[in-house]
Amino acid sequence: MSTDNVALTHRWFEEVWNRGRVDAIDEMAAKDAVGHGQAEHGADIHGLEEFKPFVRSLRAAFPDIKITIDLSIAEGEHVAVHWHATMTHKGQFLDFAPTGKDVTITGTSIQRIVNGKIVEGWDNWDQLALLVQIGAVPTAKFLPRERQRRSA
Repeated sequence: MSTDNVALTHRWFEEVWNRGRVDAIDEMAAKDAVGHGQAEHGADIHGLEEFKPFVRSLRAAFPDIKITIDLSIAEGEHVAVHWHATMTHKGQFLDFAPTGKDVTITGTSIQRIVNGKIVEGWDNWDQLALLVQIGAVPTAKFLPRERQRRSA
C-alpha cells in the first residue's frame, strides 16, 4: 500500500503542478479533500472546488513551475515529500505584477491517502523566499556580530 501511495503522491506533483492538468485533481483527490498550508496563514482549503482556483492562480503567476521531489517517506496512509521548485514570475501573484524573475523555493508536503485518493494534505513551503525573490519583500540584512548592538 505504501508504494502505491508514494506513486500517487509523485503523480500528483507531476500531473497537477508540473503539467498543469487541473482535471487530474478529480482523478487523484477526494471531492471533499482538505488542504492545510496552501492559502493564507491559518486558512484551509475545503474541497476540490476551492483547491482548483488556487492551482490555476499559482500556475498563472508561475506557468513554468517545475517541482522536483527530493525525498519521499511513507508510513501507513501518509506520504511525506520534501521538494524544491523552480519557476519564473510571469503573471500576477497576489498583488504583485509579473517581474520576470526566476524563483527557487523548497517545501515539505504530507498527503493522507485513503482508498487510492488524497483526502488531506499539509504543505509547508518557503513563501517568504518566494516573496523576497520577486522583490515583494526586502532581503534581510544581518549585521556581523561585532556590529550588533549590545543590550544594556
